[in-house]
Amino acid sequence: MGASEAAKYPELRASDLGTSQQLRRRTILPIVLFVATCLSTFYVGAADWRPQDQQTYAQMGHVIQLNWQQGLIYMGAVLAILLTHEMGHFLQTLRYQIPASYPLCIPVPFSLIGTMGAVISMDGMRANRKQIFDIGIAGPLAGLAVAVPVLYFGVQQLDLTVPPRAGDIQLHNPIAVRWMIEWIHPQWADRSAWVAVSQLNAFFMAGWVGMLITGLNMLPISQLDGGHTIYALFGRDAHKLARAFVIVAIIYVVMYLDQAAIWTPMLILVILMGIHHPPTSDDSVELDNVRWMIGVASLAIPVLCFPLLGLKQ
Repeated sequence: MGASEAAKYPELRASDLGTSQQLRRRTILPIVLFVATCLSTFYVGAADWRPQDQQTYAQMGHVIQLNWQQGLIYMGAVLAILLTHEMGHFLQTLRYQIPASYPLCIPVPFSLIGTMGAVISMDGMRANRKQIFDIGIAGPLAGLAVAVPVLYFGVQQLDLTVPPRAGDIQLHNPIAVRWMIEWIHPQWADRSAWVAVSQLNAFFMAGWVGMLITGLNMLPISQLDGGHTIYALFGRDAHKLARAFVIVAIIYVVMYLDQAAIWTPMLILVILMGIHHPPTSDDSVELDNVRWMIGVASLAIPVLCFPLLGLKQ
């Protein structure tokens, strides 16, 4: 069989050739990172999302003793969102026999949210166009299925009549969060854009983090979930969209320098990863109408879920 004929069989696997090659995934690192992220998010939640205020071990122990229940709720809600998101990807890689790692959580114990999310590493170039779409979109949709009800409980418990503390950090609410606040608490429609750290509860903060992570992952660039999605939808034309996004993002950072410290490192990291999505194993595979409609609708996710203005103090 010549090379041109072999190219017609992109689904050929080692098992088809009579060999048995099993992917050996590392387990120690995912477990260690998971436990570290549990501890990180637990502490940040117990510390009222002000981990930097505790300067000694005695102070850390004191806030944990006072707020351990809040810490557990925040930890459980955040990790439920993160792991559901990543398992959406992971189960699709199992379905299509694409080599992938177990979910890797990223702990950041002295940040406002206690984590930078979670990732899986996979050999995406073995997937064809339809498969990369399914793998990419499964994570955000699965994560939102948990994040939305978590956010709903949080908005129900929200009390925006509590005045923010002096010098309090305030979180910008993405459009989806504002809609939910205005729906459940219409009397606060004029206050729905921002929420102070002193006004937070564990469910609301976990839901906000879920929206942030989902919106960030669905940005249409590189090998983020949004990059997988637009490449599956538009093929090589997705590279034009990715370049346009980078130009708009740079202009935004220049115009809003007060947000530069938040978004510039993320933008640089994505650019270093490469803004263009690599080709799949078979770009000629067409998406059916259902996938096409889901993909086009998903382009609204970063618009609705991403907190564009980040933080202010």
